[in-house]
Amino acid sequence: MKAIVQRVKKAHVTVDNTIISSIETGLAVLLGVAHGDKEKDAEYLVDKIINLRIFEDDKGKMNRSLVDVNGELLVVSQFTIMADCRKGRRPSFTDAAPPEPACRLYRFFAERAASLGVAVKKGKFQANMDVSLINQGPVTLILESPKN
Repeated sequence: MKAIVQRVKKAHVTVDNTIISSIETGLAVLLGVAHGDKEKDAEYLVDKIINLRIFEDDKGKMNRSLVDVNGELLVVSQFTIMADCRKGRRPSFTDAAPPEPACRLYRFFAERAASLGVAVKKGKFQANMDVSLINQGPVTLILESPKN
């Protein structure tokens, strides 16, 4: 499982010209699910993401987590981050999980974060979405669950 995490001032997701989710201060997460990923992969990433100390404290140092700042989480499923672009000119998506298990783990990821007290908003699985955000910093991190 792979996540691209961006610290944001605000972000929203639009489907068919309608905003379906929006957050203020928090993290926008683009989430990719690979073949063989399990709930433990989602649990690992949720714990890592919500506790990453990437928000500034009173001294301007990255020393506070999403939980510490009471920030929101916007989770958007994005299978394209699982692409392999090493060969040729067309990305290969063979590492991406099929829709059913990917959707189940995407939902599990969001539910897990919410169960830990984080305000969670989501995109729409398999929809053509427009994601808008103001990346604060900018801060962008790429995280992966451990390979077993």
